[in-house]
Amino acid sequence: MGKGSSVIFDPVHNSCCDLDVKKNTELAKFNSILEFMGRIPIQKALTDQRPVYRSHIERFWKNASYDDENKEISSIVEVHGENKKLIVTEALIHEVVNFPDEADSPTRFPERIVKGCMLRMGYTGALNVGNYLKSKLQKPYKFIIHCILRSLSHTKGSYDTMRDYQMNMVTALVLNKKYNFPHIVFHYMAENITTKSKTWMYPRFVQMLIDHAYPEIDRNLKSDLLVQSHMSNESLKQLA
Repeated sequence: MGKGSSVIFDPVHNSCCDLDVKKNTELAKFNSILEFMGRIPIQKALTDQRPVYRSHIERFWKNASYDDENKEISSIVEVHGENKKLIVTEALIHEVVNFPDEADSPTRFPERIVKGCMLRMGYTGALNVGNYLKSKLQKPYKFIIHCILRSLSHTKGSYDTMRDYQMNMVTALVLNKKYNFPHIVFHYMAENITTKSKTWMYPRFVQMLIDHAYPEIDRNLKSDLLVQSHMSNESLKQLA
């Protein structure tokens, strides 16, 4: 943890949506939306539950720099005691996290489409506001938002509030439209580097990128595991 409001690591941020109905029996309360969740094209981003290592994530963000001209994030990982370079691009995020988009896919839809999608999902709150509330949606769609906010939000905390880009993500999924997910992830990773206080943003995605580049990297399971709060029966009870 950091000091004051600067939280370096939030166990809920970028956590996994575990859709295993045998393990998470509370998923039965959202049965009407589970078939849809199994068909959306961002399965790996939502459900990939891999070990995340404190030393890997801390070293990545401590050494990360952003090259705006080449649109690259550069950092260092340690492999068997030797420093190795890791270059992150939108294209690499697309490949490793298995996002379904194309480089020219949009990141924003016309306001009428987003608001129309909100109405279609039964939103009961005010539409002419900057942020929308998860609690104002019908239960099946509340589950979709819950998954997006936990797995794909760049922020830590405020897991009931949807920002503009998150509503565009949801609109793309519900209406089966193309959306440039890796552009959003890369944008906020680069922004994190240029702020005064870096956080351990997207730890699960960063671990995916490290594992992809250096599958032989050292792993110390006993003392180095960074424990995330993945979807559980308890969190599903609160949502329901």
